[in-house]
Amino acid sequence: MTTAVHARPGAPARTADRIGRGLLLLAAVSSVAAFVGGLATMAAAPPDRPVVEGWRTFGFLVFTGLWVLLALRPRTSPGLWELVFLHKIAMVVLTLAVLDVPEAATALVVDATLVVVTAIAYVLTRGWLSWTVWRDTPA
Repeated sequence: MTTAVHARPGAPARTADRIGRGLLLLAAVSSVAAFVGGLATMAAAPPDRPVVEGWRTFGFLVFTGLWVLLALRPRTSPGLWELVFLHKIAMVVLTLAVLDVPEAATALVVDATLVVVTAIAYVLTRGWLSWTVWRDTPA
């Protein structure tokens, strides 16, 4: 006799959850790659740019961490999803406003892709459930 394992009500199907988590890890890996590339950019930065290049480069590590945390705990991380979406959507809007800047077109493609990948992961993992876990946790 086998015992049925009941998922939490509203939890995603196992396959959807794995795909969503995989997408988040893919975003994290891409952010690590951007960090590595940023180190070279930071090292070659002119004397008036090290802080700006450092800020951007270390930001890639922060996003690596955010996507890893979301991949590990997609339904118990209230607020992290929204912070990622806020930043990435803001970057899309900014790059649309300054498309004549040389690196804007590349940044637009990258950040728009990350918005889409993160949104797909959000749906597949049912990331919105993180708020119900937070709401249902005793004070």
